[in-house]
Amino acid sequence: MIQFNHLVLSISLIIWCMVHSVLISHKFVSMMSAILGKRIRFYRISFNIFSLVTFIPIIIFAISIRGEYFFRWTGYFQIIQGIVIFISLYLYLAGARHYNVLQFLGIHQIKYFSNHKSLTESGHLDTSGILSIIRHPWYSATILILWARNLEFSVLIVNTILTLYLILGTYLEENKLIIEFGEQYRLYQRRVSMLFPYIWFKSKISARNIFE
Repeated sequence: MIQFNHLVLSISLIIWCMVHSVLISHKFVSMMSAILGKRIRFYRISFNIFSLVTFIPIIIFAISIRGEYFFRWTGYFQIIQGIVIFISLYLYLAGARHYNVLQFLGIHQIKYFSNHKSLTESGHLDTSGILSIIRHPWYSATILILWARNLEFSVLIVNTILTLYLILGTYLEENKLIIEFGEQYRLYQRRVSMLFPYIWFKSKISARNIFE
């Protein structure tokens, strides 16, 4: 049964997601760039700090109202959990080979007085390695790691809202990348899956059938 605390948690998290989306949106960042001028290089790190500082109380509250678990990764399920966690870590590490982590944190912008919407090292569209299999490995990894936890109602609320937000956030991110790369990114979208590598799996299955 949904309790008042669960309602507070849901509303708080939804508000956090909405504010987070607005602050990182192309329109808002462009407006802030016009206002701040060269000081816009501090925007990304300020955004990250603000997001973290405002997210921590929500998580602390979620932990404080935690109830009994209705699902635990026990027995043979622990094998599945281990596989999910391994895949998540692999996606994080594989993505880090192509992304500029310093730009993600906001340090690159301050140090080099430059910014681009793509997180790749060069700023150009990178479609190699893990990015030739899925377009957003870090988002996929985060969704997987969320659901690799034992479940009770507050965890279920957090997981559901954040998963929906990550999917929505991926689409918003795609719009920014289309603005930056245009038709080049649209072609990339048609060749490579967004979060789950069904196009890659489909190509592997088709290739296997040809040689059988």
